[in-house]
Amino acid sequence: MSARSYSLLGLWPLLRKWRRPVLGALLLAIIGSVLVALLLPNIYKSTAVFYPTNPETIDPDRLVEERSNGNLVPSLTPGGRAEDLDRIITIGQSQPIAELIIKRFHLHEHYKLGQPGDELADQYVLDEFSSNLSIVHNERDAIELTFQDKDKVLAAQVVNAMTQAIDSFNQQLTLENRRKIIDLYRERANFLEREHSQIRDSLIRFRRRYGIYGMQMESRYLAKEIVETETALRQAEGEVAAGGGSAAKVAGLRRALRGLTQADGGNALNLENFTAGNDELTTLAIRFQDVQGRLVRARGAYETARLAISGKISSIYVVQKAYPAARKSKPIRWLIVVGSVVVTFVLAVVFIALLEAYRRNASSELAATYPD
Repeated sequence: MSARSYSLLGLWPLLRKWRRPVLGALLLAIIGSVLVALLLPNIYKSTAVFYPTNPETIDPDRLVEERSNGNLVPSLTPGGRAEDLDRIITIGQSQPIAELIIKRFHLHEHYKLGQPGDELADQYVLDEFSSNLSIVHNERDAIELTFQDKDKVLAAQVVNAMTQAIDSFNQQLTLENRRKIIDLYRERANFLEREHSQIRDSLIRFRRRYGIYGMQMESRYLAKEIVETETALRQAEGEVAAGGGSAAKVAGLRRALRGLTQADGGNALNLENFTAGNDELTTLAIRFQDVQGRLVRARGAYETARLAISGKISSIYVVQKAYPAARKSKPIRWLIVVGSVVVTFVLAVVFIALLEAYRRNASSELAATYPD
């Protein structure tokens, strides 16, 4: 016996034979799907789009960078790296964020799934919240955070609150390290303050000891006075040798020259002290200038770091905030009705085809068993 062939055209007689049951099933499907579609609440969704930043760029020591012209400019730039995107998505999908939002917006009451504190109710609310949440990495290396709910205002509020919570949690990841860096800056500035004070005090003591306060002016003064005094002394000695002049003047000039050249001569500024203290004061002055410059830079770095941590710089760049949706996202009611009708029709065709095949096989077996 050859196998019976089937085609779509071969189903037409079956449909004509079973048209009333099929039409009845389709009518019931239409009525049922229309009722279900009308009873389903409108669901609205809101979406925020933002870029993460590299956490290294919000550390105090990298907050600003100096250009070649000496100007300080911000070094904060959107991240877009795979690790930054994965970190933000992980934070957004974490349970602490979900529990924070659930508690803030009283979602137990909103979903009508029990009271807070009950383990089963908490789990049901968490599952419902997670099913309505979507946080993905789009093709432009941005993060899209979407939440859907029958309350369009609540959906937008949840998305914006989650964006802020993700930003806060992301900042907490580096907050402790940033505080440690600020402590290091403060310790460095304090150390340079003490070093600066010690060197300054040493400079004052040495200047008082050697009588040196402005080395270039004093060296010129000493040279000039020594040369003039020695010249006057030689002239006075010549006059005394020639039988004139004054011996007292010569003695006075010798004492004056001794005071200018020797430490025990009585002058606060003299050549011996100036020569002895010149090298030490030069070294101390160079060191003082170096420490002073480092201290100024350390103070600036500390103030910048303190400002960075106290200012709570955002770790994300929000491109688009969430707003209440103007149109619902689902349900698509006409699609529900059409889909139900199509599925019912296909199931009805399959059922009557199987039923007819079963009847034919039963008739064939009966005819083979009881031939005429």
